[in-house]
Amino acid sequence: MFCAFHRSRIGEYAILKVEFKVHYSPLPSMRVPFLVPVLLGILLPISLFSQVKSLSSVTVPAYTFNEKSISETTLDSKDHRVLAAALKAADLEEILHRQGPFTLFAPSDEAFSCLSGNKMEHLLKSEDKKVLRSLLKYHIVAGEISASKILRSLCRGEGEASFTTVQGKKIFAAIEGSDIILTDEFGNRAQIIKADSQQRNGVIHVIDNVIVPVKI
Repeated sequence: MFCAFHRSRIGEYAILKVEFKVHYSPLPSMRVPFLVPVLLGILLPISLFSQVKSLSSVTVPAYTFNEKSISETTLDSKDHRVLAAALKAADLEEILHRQGPFTLFAPSDEAFSCLSGNKMEHLLKSEDKKVLRSLLKYHIVAGEISASKILRSLCRGEGEASFTTVQGKKIFAAIEGSDIILTDEFGNRAQIIKADSQQRNGVIHVIDNVIVPVKI
């Protein structure tokens, strides 16, 4: 049995499909007793993948390739002004411009507005940028991790996957229906709402909430 991924594009949507296939080879009649372990070898893996059956058709809004850097695209985005200001304040702007590849899980301005009180404003104005830098690094993973790679990790992990961020702690991924959900250690959840914005030095996935490495 193997897990096959197919990717097609309809308009601005990238459609990722996962198919599970089993290949058989003819068995001589004299070896009929061996059918039992063979069938068990087929059925058990299928049962293990029951938790990820929703991977059979996952649709995520997608961008096309961009020759700009992750930093340039973020700075130019009208939906990521808070993130752009935070990257500048934390001195991460140049890193995301000149180095890589990286994967950025980018909270939208609306996502930052969900933080209680004026926490983000306080972090931006604080002279000590340690907490702000840690928060932003928790949204960055070294290497280019596309949506299809996340799905393959979920397939291998029986519906669960984790990725170590450049901050040092892990974020956790899961599938709910047709959505990829990220979770931090405190149970905060973020959905990937726009996937695979290909940049010169990596990829951006837009998320609808802020995930945190420590309580802020």
